[in-house]
Formats: sequence, C-alpha cells, structure tokens
Amino acid sequence: MMKKQHKIDNDRRNFLKNSSLSMAGATILSGGTVNAIFSGKAHAVTESKTIVTAAHWGPLGVVVENGKAVKSGPAIEPALVNELQSVVPDQLYSETRVKYPMVRKGYLDGNKDTSLRGHDEWVRVSWEQAFDLVASEMKRVRTEGGAENIFGGSYGWKSSGSLHSSRTLLHRYLNATGGFVGHKGDYSTGAAQVIMPHVLGTIEVYEQQTSWETILESTDIIVLWSANPISTMRIAWTSTDQKGIEYFQKFKQTGKRIICIDPVRSESCDYLGAEWIPINTATDVPLMLGIAYTLVETQKHDLAFLKKYTKGYDKFEPYLLGKTDGQPKNAEWAANITGIPSEVIKQLAQDFSSKRTMLMAGWGMQRQRHGEQTHWMLVTLAAMLGQIGLAGGGFGLSYHYSNGGVPTATGGNLSSISGTLEENSSNTGQSWLTKAASISFPLARISDALLNPGKTIQYNGTEITYPDIKLIYWTGGNPLVHHQDTNLMVKAWQKPETIIVNEINWTPTARMADIVLPVTTSYERNDLTMSGDYSSLHIYPMKQVVEPQFEAKSDYDIFHELAKRAGVEEKFTEGKSEMAWLKSFYMDAFTAARQNRVVMPRFEKFWEENQPITFPVSEKAKKWVRYEPFRQDPLLNPLGTPSGKIEIFSDVIAKMNYDDCKGHPYWFEPEEFAGNVTEQYPLALVTPHPYYRLHSQLAHTSLRQKYTVNDREPVLIHPDDAKVRGIVDGDIVRIESPRGQVLAGAVVTDGVIKGTLALHEGAWYDPLDLGKSDKPLCKNGCPNVLTRDEGTSKLAQGNSPNTCIVQVEKFTGTPPEVTVFKQPKMVA
Repeated sequence: MMKKQHKIDNDRRNFLKNSSLSMAGATILSGGTVNAIFSGKAHAVTESKTIVTAAHWGPLGVVVENGKAVKSGPAIEPALVNELQSVVPDQLYSETRVKYPMVRKGYLDGNKDTSLRGHDEWVRVSWEQAFDLVASEMKRVRTEGGAENIFGGSYGWKSSGSLHSSRTLLHRYLNATGGFVGHKGDYSTGAAQVIMPHVLGTIEVYEQQTSWETILESTDIIVLWSANPISTMRIAWTSTDQKGIEYFQKFKQTGKRIICIDPVRSESCDYLGAEWIPINTATDVPLMLGIAYTLVETQKHDLAFLKKYTKGYDKFEPYLLGKTDGQPKNAEWAANITGIPSEVIKQLAQDFSSKRTMLMAGWGMQRQRHGEQTHWMLVTLAAMLGQIGLAGGGFGLSYHYSNGGVPTATGGNLSSISGTLEENSSNTGQSWLTKAASISFPLARISDALLNPGKTIQYNGTEITYPDIKLIYWTGGNPLVHHQDTNLMVKAWQKPETIIVNEINWTPTARMADIVLPVTTSYERNDLTMSGDYSSLHIYPMKQVVEPQFEAKSDYDIFHELAKRAGVEEKFTEGKSEMAWLKSFYMDAFTAARQNRVVMPRFEKFWEENQPITFPVSEKAKKWVRYEPFRQDPLLNPLGTPSGKIEIFSDVIAKMNYDDCKGHPYWFEPEEFAGNVTEQYPLALVTPHPYYRLHSQLAHTSLRQKYTVNDREPVLIHPDDAKVRGIVDGDIVRIESPRGQVLAGAVVTDGVIKGTLALHEGAWYDPLDLGKSDKPLCKNGCPNVLTRDEGTSKLAQGNSPNTCIVQVEKFTGTPPEVTVFKQPKMVA
C-alpha cells in the first residue's frame, strides 16, 4: 500500500493533506449546513430525506433513501473535517453486525468446557428462546449464590443518549433483580482520578477548565503534555461540539508558542505547528523533576505561592535536591532518562517561569506503572511556577477531552434514566462514576479478579476482596480489546460459568461469550443528548434514522423484557414508553432553562422540527478561571483536601505505608520502559489513541482503509530502528513482548522517538489458532496483546499499558488473513 494511504506516514504534512486536516470547515454554528454537505449527483429514488441525529462524534445529518441510510455528515459544520461523521451507513449495514440472537453451540448443548469460547460454532435461536435462556440462568445464579456472583460489566464508550445508555440500563435491570458486582474507576484515568482528590480535593480529570477565552487573551505558552486534542476532541462522552478545536485554531493564529511533549509527533503537533519535544515513554516524572530542580537552582520557583497555597513543599524539596537519597534530580539526571537534552530542560524551566504558561496534560502518561506520580508531579510543578488561579496560567487535565475549556452555556441540562432506581441523575458526562453497585473492584483488575476469587488487594487505603463471579453480563464495551494482556484476559474469561453480551457487532468480546443478543445502533432508536460535556452548548435530537436491522432490539427493550420475566417490569419501566422517558428528560431541561430565563420550545415542537437547540454563553462564563476563588482567598474558598490547600505532601497517603506510592511525588523506575529494556526486548511500546476511530468503535468501517498497512494496524518505527532490522515502509512485521505477539504494518517515520514503537490502541483482537498456544498470534495488531496487566500502584490499581518492552522483526512467509471483521462460524 502506498504511503499516502497511511494515517501516519513518514511525512506528517502529507498526512495532513490526505486526512483533510489542513482544510478547516466553516466556523462552528456559522449556519445550517445539513443540506449543504449532501450535495452531489442526484439519485433516482421514490423518497429521500435528511434526518438529524447525533453520536459521540457530533450532530449528524443522515440521508435516507427508500428507508435506507446512504450518506452521513455533520449537521453543524465542524472546525475541522471529522471523518468519523461519514460512516453511519457502514455502521448500520456492516458485515460484522450481530443479526440474530445467537448461542454458542457447546453452551447450548450443555458442554461445560468454557475453553471453547472464542472458537466454538454459533447457533441461531429465537428471541423467545434467548430470553428464556438468559432469564433462567440469571435466576439460577441468584438462587444458588447472590449478587456477589454476577458481574455487571459495562465499561466502554456506549452510545450517547439520556435513555439508551447500555451501561445504565444494565445496572438498572440488575439492581431491580437483586444487585450485582460492579467496578471502580476506568481505563482512561484510572490512576489520576484516585490521586487527585488527595492532592486537590477533587477528581479534577473530568471537570471544566479555565475558559479558552482567557487562554487566548492571557496565555503565552501552551504545553500539550502527552495530549493530542486534534484527535481526541473529535469525540465526547455525550456528543462533541468541537468548539475546542476551533479555539486551538484561534490560538495557533496568534503565533504564540505551543509545545508538544510526547514520544510521537502527533496530529496536533503537526496541525498546530507546535515545537515537538520527543520524550521516552513513561519518563514524564523525571522531566518534571528536572524542570523543578532548575527552578530551585535558578531561584525561579514561587516561594510565596508555595507557602500560602500548598502544604508539604518543605518535605518534597529535600527529595528534589537529592538530600534524602543522594541523587539530585537535576537537568542532567533527567536528560539521561528522558532522552531530552539537559539544555532543553533548563530552557523549559526558564520559559515556563518567565511566561504565562498553561500545562495542558493528557492522560496517556498516567496509564503506566506508578501513573499516580505523573499528575501529582505536574500539579507540583504548576504550584512551583505559581500561576495556578491566574488567567491563562496553571494546569488543566481536560483540554484534550470533550472540548474542556469551552465556556459553559446557560440553559438547561437533560436528565437521564438512573441505574440505581433512584431519582434521575443529571447527564453530566460522568455516568461511569455513579456508584450503582454495592460490591466493586478496580476495573483494571478484571482478569485478576476472575482468576483469583477470594484474593485481597490494597486500594486507596482500604482492602478489597474479590468476589466469586459465576456470570458476566456485559453491554456497551469491548474488554477483549480494551484490557491489558489479552492472553491473560482470555484465560480469565474462561472462568465464569456463563457470559452474556448485548452487542451491535461481532466484536472480540462478543465472540468470547456464550449468549449474544443483537442490539440496535443509536440510529435505529430515538434518544436525546447534550453536547460538549463541559460546555452544555446544545441539546441534540437523536431521531431514529431507519428501522432496526435484522432482529436487533434496543437495550431498553431487552432489559424491559427480562425485567418483566423477573417480575419487576414496573420497577424498571416506571410505566413509561420510550417517548415518555424522552419528554420527561427534556422537560427537566426546559424547567431549568426557564429558571435561567432561557427560552426553549415545547418538547413536541422541538421533536417535530428536529434541529439542535443552542444555548447562550455569558460573559462571566467566558472569563471563568479555574481555582481563581481559591487564589483570591484560600481561607474562604479552601480546597477539599484535609489542609484545604494543594497537598504536595499528603499525610493521608504517607500513612498508608505503600512501597509504590509515597507521601510526595516520586520517581519510581518501571520494570519495563525505555530505560529498562533487555537484549530480548530492546524497544519500548506506546499505545496512543487512534485518529480514525473511537477506541475500538468504527474499527470495522471503511475508515479502516485510510490507515491500515497491508490490512494490518500501522506501527510507527523510527528509521534507525527499522534499518538495523531490515524493515522498510509497508512491510508486515511481527511484534513480540513477554506476553504475546501481533502482526502490524510498518510505517517508518521520524515522527516517533528512537527506541520506541507506537501501535494505536483499539484494534480488534484477531488470534490465529486460539486455544492452541499460550501466545497466539494476533493477525490484526491489537496492542494489548503485548501490554502488562499490572496495577499502577496499591493506591489506585489503575491500568498501565505504556510501560511495556517489545521486539520487532520483519514477517516472512504468507501472512494470515484478518478475519475478525467477518461473521463467526455458525451451524447451518
């Protein structure tokens, strides 16, 4: 395949041309564009209409001809072309769709051999038979054990919507029928969301950022630290408004500095014309320490700020200066670990301290062993610079996510159905944090929990004992792709007696189940969603585009029927139909908007007109600065920490006496990273977010043609690393770690730091000869086959994929065909 067909090739500028990133669209909200995007050759059809709906990738206009979706695009023109919006027909009519209720043959025959999961044949059954199987199995497990034997696994980017949230609906059904085991945290910010409350008194990673309007006015330097917003802001947990990308464009036009600190020269780095500082994966803490040391050495740290607004700097500084361990954390020390020259580190300290600087941190750098330390040290560095609470200065942990920093609009927020059978909760974009289960364990410990029931682990100052899980019911996620050390996960997945999955497509997770129920896409049902997560700028109608395909049903209808069979129908439905639920969510927003003196149309008119509602943004919101009240008066506006201040040293953590998380930010050398490679595995691995999909969503669509290399996932390799192995651009290569092996397509580029491979997360797991080897070859290139399934530390027990070492070689022979995007084997 030619280089220009790659998502990421040698010349990043060519990539920009290919992906249309360099062709900015009209300004967001510049006018109605639904009809304009669908111009082209006319079709001879009886009926054609454009329906407005929405998804994670924004508001959509879908052209329907004779009842079939034929084209899709933005309902509101985005700041940059968003190809994710173009594949609605692919999602509806994909070869990978689960068409009918299916049961694994061995399971249906009563065969107890769970090792057949993943390579057994499938049998089509009627919905009646499928419901009977699920209902009877749920009843059996509850009767023989209880809630502690049922895992309500629903983690992943489920479809947007206030009603048809697969996670919430599963939890609602399970709670209505007796409870379940859930999980704590997530893969995105597993370490940061646990450490930040100790440091700042808030979860921080899913909260609004200092307004972009103040960034444009006051910030001199933006530092994108392990962040790639041009890619990640194409989506949102609700539905993206992409205004954040527009603000990045505006900042670029000011000519002020943007610095990218990342192992990979990202799409953002190229598009924004940023300075790229390549860094060895998992060495962000040493870089921060080296900058901090230089600040002290040159007396550029803000002692007044540290004294007034922080606690424990006096305990941290001796470690920084090497007085406690004999190792000064100076620029020269940091250079040896990070691969960044010491003079660059010293200059960063000078620049950050002399200019108004906003440290915009991503989350990839905390997805590593000891990941808690990265964000703790980042906040410590920002405190030493003394700009927290000032317009355009300090730090932000969500500028790359869901368009954080876009000013919050004044209007009304939709409510949403609750998983806890309590009063409806607001659709805030943080539904995964809702405590719907009475029993839970850290998400990143799923394999460990399944393999070791009764085992006790440390977690955030407490002990958690794993339950004995007999049944998994999973909706809205793809753990056989998302979870680390896939081969270990496969073994863990063989432990439960029954696995039930509601799915749209034959994902690797669905293929590893016993019962698979076909689910509608969001385009085959009605719903509502907000936009922006933080901005709450719009309410989008999510109108049904086409009739459900094949025999697919919505999660709501599936769980409604199961609740009915369990005798709790009224508890689940509250007597409401789909449209009655939607009207109630809308009217909650309507009432709130009225109190804010903002006019919204009545629900019936809104639904009939089928157009987004846009809320106004106040001048106050445009000037909002995070932590400004705290800075103005820390006594009247204390933080939620024990001291009310930023805790550089935490007595609470120190008293936990963990050997892998101390009382202040600390550099723990990972077992696997660029500085700890071996002769057998001499390269580090980093697993960035992909550009043309959302984790594993859309991996089966035609977007795949834009980035695959010889039908494999692209792996970025530095020219020097490729040359010594005889690898050239376009080669199929085999990558191996101590845990597994995958095939990928080589992209030889200087856009990745030497000594590191970059393989994007989210590729579907496609094993060759599953069950015949402990390390079956993944034909498609799923990076989690290679990564470590190890908690970040005893504090957070988050996931740590970015501390991994590998080897790569040119693949010889006939490469096996990628088959995961085809229907699995079925009994005729």
